[in-house]
Amino acid sequence: MAQARGKPRREPVFADRFGLFAECLLTGVWIAVAALGVVTYPAAFAAGARHLRRSTAHERGGLREFVADFRAALRGGWAVGVAGWAAAALAWVDIQAVRAGLPGGPLVGAVGLFALIGLAVAGLRAAALWAPGESWRTLLAEAGRRTVRDPAGSFLLVGGAVLVGCCALLVAPLAVPVLGAVAAAAVAVEERHRHR
Repeated sequence: MAQARGKPRREPVFADRFGLFAECLLTGVWIAVAALGVVTYPAAFAAGARHLRRSTAHERGGLREFVADFRAALRGGWAVGVAGWAAAALAWVDIQAVRAGLPGGPLVGAVGLFALIGLAVAGLRAAALWAPGESWRTLLAEAGRRTVRDPAGSFLLVGGAVLVGCCALLVAPLAVPVLGAVAAAAVAVEERHRHR
């Protein structure tokens, strides 16, 4: 009798978790399509994170809401995307300085690489908290502080990004749905930080 009562509890939990996993994969596809505009990746991650927050709260949401969120996030998010590409270009220049053997090149290269990683983590953390009407500048400033003050959460996000990179190297099509897992990781890290 106790086993019969225990089974119904486990099945909904399993169904909820598997449903969330499937939602993450679908969200990754949406993020990849929305990020095709090159500078639209911050808005794509923000819309994906908001969709996953709605999903975990058992609120209604689908592609239509994702597109509406993406359009709203794009208003200031495109400038964040341009700044991100500029930072990546500076990191590439640093790497070229290291390869050319310039004095101080290795130190400049290491600092540039760590700065780029920190900016990427802050961007993911800001996207995880974005909501319509939020200022990207304010979100990024707060996310930058949390990136430094919560190193464990920041390392979790770096690990997620490395996972996506490994998936892309091993099985390229897997990198697309796994983007949703990175967005989910950013949402989880921010939720963890909020409860601390």
